[in-house]
Amino acid sequence: METSFEQPESPWDVYLRSCPCREVLDLVANKWTALVLGALGRRPHRFGELRRAVDGISQKMLTQNLRSLERDGLVTRTVYPTTPPTVEYAHTELGTEITVYLDAISTWTVGNFDRIRVAREAYDTRVLTPVT
Repeated sequence: METSFEQPESPWDVYLRSCPCREVLDLVANKWTALVLGALGRRPHRFGELRRAVDGISQKMLTQNLRSLERDGLVTRTVYPTTPPTVEYAHTELGTEITVYLDAISTWTVGNFDRIRVAREAYDTRVLTPVT
């Protein structure tokens, strides 16, 4: 199955080692980024809520991801003047745009996991079977 995406005219080529776009690709291709943006796609979250929503992410990893996402303009961080201060994270327009693609990957992953599992089992059986 061949799929193509219309690429706008750009001076950047992500396939080149020197392309600065690779930094962004590294961020959006990260599993924690996909999960954080997916959770924020449902609604804005406070830090603790987000950590519970993305099961398995450490506080340090969540903090690093949120800072990177905020720096790249995908997430906003809003501090409310309460005691203690309430901090809420939400998508920006750019964050919502990339989440559409990440949600499609997530849907594809869940929809095809049984096929992948069967392929893994078949491969592992071939690899682990000694050749005589």
